[in-house]
Amino acid sequence: MLDGILSGIGVAAQPINILMVMVGCFAGTFIGMLPGLGPISAIALMIPITYGFDPSTGLILMAGVYYGAIFGGSTSSILINAPGVAGTVASSFDGYPLAKAGHAGKALAIAAYSSFSGGTIAAIFLLIAAPALARVSLSFQSTDYFALMVLGLTAVAAFAGKGNLVKALLMTILGLMLSTVGTDQAQGVPRFTLGMLDLIDGISFLLLAMATFALSEALMAVLRPKSAADQAKELEAQKNLGSMKLKKDEVKEIAPVVGRSSVLGFFIGVLPGAGATIASFLAYGVEQRLAGPKKGKEFGKGSIRGLAAPETANNAACSGSFVPLLTLGIPGSGTTAIMLGALLSYGIQPGPRLFIDNPEVFWSVIISMYIGNIVLLVLNLPLIPYIARVLALPSAVLVPYILFFSLIGVYFVSFNTFDIHLMVLFAIIALVLRLLDFPMAPMLLGFILGGMMEENLRRALIISDDSWSFLWERPLTASILAIAILILFVPILTPYIAKMKDKVYGNVGEGG
Repeated sequence: MLDGILSGIGVAAQPINILMVMVGCFAGTFIGMLPGLGPISAIALMIPITYGFDPSTGLILMAGVYYGAIFGGSTSSILINAPGVAGTVASSFDGYPLAKAGHAGKALAIAAYSSFSGGTIAAIFLLIAAPALARVSLSFQSTDYFALMVLGLTAVAAFAGKGNLVKALLMTILGLMLSTVGTDQAQGVPRFTLGMLDLIDGISFLLLAMATFALSEALMAVLRPKSAADQAKELEAQKNLGSMKLKKDEVKEIAPVVGRSSVLGFFIGVLPGAGATIASFLAYGVEQRLAGPKKGKEFGKGSIRGLAAPETANNAACSGSFVPLLTLGIPGSGTTAIMLGALLSYGIQPGPRLFIDNPEVFWSVIISMYIGNIVLLVLNLPLIPYIARVLALPSAVLVPYILFFSLIGVYFVSFNTFDIHLMVLFAIIALVLRLLDFPMAPMLLGFILGGMMEENLRRALIISDDSWSFLWERPLTASILAIAILILFVPILTPYIAKMKDKVYGNVGEGG
């Protein structure tokens, strides 16, 4: 192992590979900033470029593009509430309110530091424990993955304000329903398509995300024009847009959050099919619960914890996703599936023997991740004051800009005008729901997890001969489901527990 690590350092430290890390990170960050172009598009664009390179160099370039795009995706989420990548949706919940409050520079700095920390800690874990973690991820079965998806859905409790848990649950169910539109993967039969050929492939995540966040936000700005007093406040806030200094107490507050989210994100990333999206939502939900009643109320309104947690987790999960790819040959996401294809085109078979047969490829990619995180930090921190100036644009300019990138981003994915019409319809529905105080995040969470949840539920039922006993037969499945139930019902039971405590202490006081 030590020999492999040393050979990896030797390969990763070659000038051409360091250059590729820098090019990959820069290109990935730029592409990720554009709503609609995520890491899959970024890596797909890089594949023709890598054909003339050594396998190590090509994979290092694509890895740099991967975490550069995730990093860049958070920028559009924070500044214009347009999460073009599923893994950065949770970053917009507190990042965008922070930016609106005049702290765009600070929000981007927290995102940069959190991403660096999450990616670096995960790279160290990857270096130490990749072969062992491959065996752990193999032990997960469909029943465990179904339980994990249920646990992911319980993050909905974090997005429910006081008395809004029912609304959040209803929106989650709506998201799950939308995820069933399209062709049934098991039977190949179209369902809920209303006879429209355009819905055969289902509803695009990007379309739904842009409609419910970016487009509806732009429509809200048109419907509710700012008063003169609000405009004056914004002008005052814009003077501090480039400020990215963190106070000592803020650093102390987010340091443990970064530590916890790095570990959680990495281990979720290791599981094939889980990935950065589930990691970011789970990290957000966990931190909201751990924050306590006072700090917990700040989530969704500009909490620095609420931004640091998903940003750390999604970058840690990106590094973690290389464990199943390199050690098992199993792509955990669409992005790593493209990278698997690139590896196979080089004549390299990922799997348990990769770090024995091609140690220079295995270890150089892992070492390059650490270098890449440093490059991302060095590249992006000086640019933050300038990037943050996007918010200084007047609404008359910014709203058309958001509309343009939302519509063009969705159109460029499918080149189908039907998607634009559907997007506008969803944006209008989202606008009405937002005016009625329904949260959008649970719907998107249900939509993201719905497909994976259904697929693993079907597999679990086949394994157990159509019996629901799989829910309690495996200790791991039962444990994950028990945690999920606990997380979901804690918000409901908390007021009653508080009342009981008051009664007990009141009785004790009277008795004294």
